[in-house]
Amino acid sequence: MIPTHLLRSILITSILFAPLAVAAKPVTLEAADGVKVQGDYLPDSAGSTSDRPVILLFHMASSNRGEYAGIASRLNGLGFDTLAIDQRSGGRNFRQDNETVKGLGRSTGFLDALKDLEAATAFARRSGTNRKIIVWGSSYSASLVFALAAKEPNGIVGLLAFSPGEYFGTALNVKKAAGALTIPVFVTSASDPGEVQEAKAIVESTKGRKTQFIPKAGLHGSSTLREDANRAGAAENWAAVEAFLKTLK
Repeated sequence: MIPTHLLRSILITSILFAPLAVAAKPVTLEAADGVKVQGDYLPDSAGSTSDRPVILLFHMASSNRGEYAGIASRLNGLGFDTLAIDQRSGGRNFRQDNETVKGLGRSTGFLDALKDLEAATAFARRSGTNRKIIVWGSSYSASLVFALAAKEPNGIVGLLAFSPGEYFGTALNVKKAAGALTIPVFVTSASDPGEVQEAKAIVESTKGRKTQFIPKAGLHGSSTLREDANRAGAAENWAAVEAFLKTLK
């Protein structure tokens, strides 16, 4: 379970902020168990897969792909294709429906959403030959991306985790999953000392190049990059993210 102080942070950084418009192509993926996963795919302006890396964007609890409004388009401008999905564990934060949850009729537990992350990874592999794949998670999905990269390493060249933690009890040890990784990893969090320590324990378990960015003004999850949510810290936090991404291209 997510601690109360983190839940409060999620509410502050998501419900209050409306999404920004992002031009993207709607896609429907099918998870291994048959669940239809809805997403937005944003390729380059010519629609070419070419050699551009693709970033897979996964949202926080009670949320949806609207978390990445503005973020996805900025990443696209930096030379990355993006795919943001609605995981089956989510809701209507950012004033937008989670279409996967809506189609399923209910929101599931966090760990069930790993199948949706796997479906997104399969889509990325099909969308181009030998494409570089970068996985990006927020809150509970920031932890799931470690399990994803450990289980499905083919083509994954980097990982960004925004506010990871041990959110799954005995069902998944995130630190242990992180210990299997040799790819470059970037971890950040809110400025909250508890979040910083949780992130540190996880990132230090990885065996590759690792970066823990401790923000002066940080929010829980990927909202730390949204100027509408974090005017005090978004610019500095983006600078750290962009410096890391440059090393993956």
